[in-house]
Amino acid sequence: MRHALALTLYLVLTCLAGAALADDKARARYLSSFHWDMDKPWFGGWSGIEISPDGSGMTAITDRGHLIRAKIQRDKGRITDIIPLKWWRLKSSSGRFLSRGIIDSEGLAIGNGAAIHVSFEGVARVVRYHVPDAPASVLRHHKTFKTLPGNSALEALAIDEQNRLYTIPEQLGDGAAIRVFVMDNGTVNSAWHLAFTLPGDDDFSPVGADFGPNGQFYLLERGWSVFGFRTRVRRWSNVPGQPQNEQLLVLTQTGTHDNLEGLAVWQDKQGQIRLTMIADDNFLSLQQTEIVEYAIAE
Repeated sequence: MRHALALTLYLVLTCLAGAALADDKARARYLSSFHWDMDKPWFGGWSGIEISPDGSGMTAITDRGHLIRAKIQRDKGRITDIIPLKWWRLKSSSGRFLSRGIIDSEGLAIGNGAAIHVSFEGVARVVRYHVPDAPASVLRHHKTFKTLPGNSALEALAIDEQNRLYTIPEQLGDGAAIRVFVMDNGTVNSAWHLAFTLPGDDDFSPVGADFGPNGQFYLLERGWSVFGFRTRVRRWSNVPGQPQNEQLLVLTQTGTHDNLEGLAVWQDKQGQIRLTMIADDNFLSLQQTEIVEYAIAE
């Protein structure tokens, strides 16, 4: 009952809030939102997204182990339709379809060699798929991963131009630090280590990450209350060294967007850096799958 009331209040605020930014210092400019739906029983819970360099292709993952590739149709730069091309149900390392207990797929990253990497909550781990319907190759663990709460584990995943993998737990560390772990070359025998920490706070949790075409590191964060969701996006330069030059790009009012969890960063034909984000509807009819885009004029 309380959950239903919270969601009702959230919808009311969403309708009232529109797409206004709460902080005029935020650098990104809101472009558009697209409400996506498919008549499939597994549709929903979208938690990770990747966009092709030209903005016309999309790969996305649900938190129940489904992966989709789709074509994006645009008119004057705005998304007008998502055309599904192919979808898969992901498998475990044994070749069986992911099921309860090991199914909570959250982060998505695709490297230069087209291998698909997925991070998980529940049983915290990162896996690689050489092709979408192959058995998973489980990458080595870090000792910290075993200590993470099941619903606050490896939420975000990103990969840089050197094919280094970065993963981020949703749970904040001591002093509200955001811990970023890196695996130097992403092979099965490589090891994770703590690359750096970023300043966080109790109002937001890290849920998505990506590297932009300029090599800067982008972090999507979510805030939540009984009145709805807030979204924050920040970026840093000089990664994988010591992150510098923190910039606030997006900071929304409560209810501006749905539960944005996945982030992809790319550059359009006009030279603008675009932030494409996708919302997790939690498989609830009162929420919606929303794809939101912002632009940064560099």
